[in-house]
Amino acid sequence: MIPSPFVFFRGSCHLFHQDWPSGDKIDHAPAGWLSGDLHLENFGVYKGDDRLVYFDLNDFDEALLAPCTRELARFVTSVLLAGAEAGVSTRRTRELAAGFIDQYRAALAQGRAGRIEPVTATGPVRKLLDAAAQRTRVELLDRRTELRKGRRQIRIDGEHALPASADERRHAKLLLRAFTETGLHPPLDAGLTRDYPRGFFRVLDVARRVAGTGSLGVARYVVLVEGRGSPDRNHLFDLKAALPSAGVAYTRQRQPKWPNEAQRLVGVQRRAQAVSPAFLGAATADGGASFVLRELQPVEDRLDFDRLYANGGADGGVESALIAMAHATAWSHLRSSGRQGSAIADEWIAFGRREKWVSRVLEYACDYRKQVERDWKAFRKAMLP
Repeated sequence: MIPSPFVFFRGSCHLFHQDWPSGDKIDHAPAGWLSGDLHLENFGVYKGDDRLVYFDLNDFDEALLAPCTRELARFVTSVLLAGAEAGVSTRRTRELAAGFIDQYRAALAQGRAGRIEPVTATGPVRKLLDAAAQRTRVELLDRRTELRKGRRQIRIDGEHALPASADERRHAKLLLRAFTETGLHPPLDAGLTRDYPRGFFRVLDVARRVAGTGSLGVARYVVLVEGRGSPDRNHLFDLKAALPSAGVAYTRQRQPKWPNEAQRLVGVQRRAQAVSPAFLGAATADGGASFVLRELQPVEDRLDFDRLYANGGADGGVESALIAMAHATAWSHLRSSGRQGSAIADEWIAFGRREKWVSRVLEYACDYRKQVERDWKAFRKAMLP
């Protein structure tokens, strides 16, 4: 979190929610199912349950029910911070932020949720989708594992993967077993349901996984399984402990009761995304914390905003990417409308047609960008000798 205010912002979601003026005018907006941590880096490409490639929101660790202006202000703040880091003028980044909100409003006003896939995407998002679709599972396996006598083992590089103890390996295996029994839809039956061959989930190796910024330190495993055959048809899975959303303590909305934190995360993701990943589920073992399981995919990727912001984003790539992100955000709110306390579709449409709230969100984000920069300087001073 030391390198820049933008990186600090990504890793300090709790501060944003703590500082949010709950009950103020900016907080008077439709309540929706939010990702809770929306910023430029939390959109990306993945393969859906139908095995096609999509661009959408992809991080729901902080998911909660709250007024949508909280989500929008957080995203706009990230646009301003990333632009400043890239040397783009404040005026230009504010224009980009305003354009994002305009596109979000337009998508809401239409009242119909769409999806972003190769045939509908444009600009850098289209290029990202096209490039991702060419990647193969073998390429991913070759990056993350190494072959020994014709069998794969997870590559322990000290950066992305660390050795797992015997207890950790046992825990990961129990979690995976619990997932196959209760997390699949329908559950795995005799090793054949959903065309998974017998032995698909047989564990070959387990390691501790290191990834993310705000999630560093959270219990997390990477698991190599047999899949459809060794060595090139193995699968890699991510198992990550689910913690309570950082925003729940700072919102006036009453949150529905979920069976566990992983069920909250998975439940909101399935509502919000156009098509969710094939392997996405929740599991618990030994009565401990709940974990979210997802497949590690060769197609996963994010936009390179350092490149898009080059020359002030003069080539239009930034605008195109922000339009896609605005639409994906609006569509996620429409898809989850009327669910467990979220606003109904008519409220979202009406909100998209109103303009008074736009200036409040922009002004708050501009002010909060300065707050983040102050917090980052204090953090950096305290951390560096």
